[in-house]
Amino acid sequence: MRKVCVSMIVIAGLCAAAWAGDIEGKVTGMKGKSVVYVEAIAGKTFPAPTNHPVMDQKGLVFVPHIMAVQQGTTVDFLNSDTVQHNVFWSAIGTDKKAGHNLGTWPKGEKRSYTFDKAGVVPLLCNVHPEMGAYIIVSPTPYFAETDETGAYKIKDVPDGSYTVTAWHEGAKNQSKPVTVSGGGKADFTLTK
Repeated sequence: MRKVCVSMIVIAGLCAAAWAGDIEGKVTGMKGKSVVYVEAIAGKTFPAPTNHPVMDQKGLVFVPHIMAVQQGTTVDFLNSDTVQHNVFWSAIGTDKKAGHNLGTWPKGEKRSYTFDKAGVVPLLCNVHPEMGAYIIVSPTPYFAETDETGAYKIKDVPDGSYTVTAWHEGAKNQSKPVTVSGGGKADFTLTK
C-alpha cells in the first residue's frame, strides 16, 4: 500500500509540473535593475499577499530604490534616519487621482499603505527633494526583478498565453505576447 501511495504522489507531482512553468529571459539596452511582469489576466483575480515588504528611508535614500509587489500588497514605509522624512507620490501609472501623501514622521516610525491599483508608483520625499524610488505594482503574482546581467525568471506561471511587460527607470515599457507550455521565453531590449 505504501508503494502505491508514493507512486501516486510522484505521478501527481509530474502532472502538476506539466501545467505550469517559468518565463525566462533577459532585459538589455539599459543598465540597472528592471522589473518584468505578467499583465492582468482576463477573468482572474488573485488574493492579496499577507507579507508586508518594507520600503526604508536610510542614509537619505529610499531602500530599495526599486521594489516590485503584487496588487493588493501593503507596504510598510519606515524612517531609519535621524531626520524626519515624508513619503508621497503624485500618481499610480497615469492615474493622478491615485496620488497620495503619507505625511512626515520621525526616526523609528513607520506608515503603511495598501496598493490596490496596478502601475508604477514614483516615490518622493517633500523634506528631501533629491530622494526618489519606485514601486512597481504588478496586476498578477507573476513578476520578477532582473539580476545584474538583466536576466529574470518568473516562476510557476500556469500554462497559457499572456502579455508580459518589462519596466525600467527612464525607459519606455515594452510588452510582448508569451505562451507558457511547461515554460516560456521573452527577451526585451529597452530604450529611452
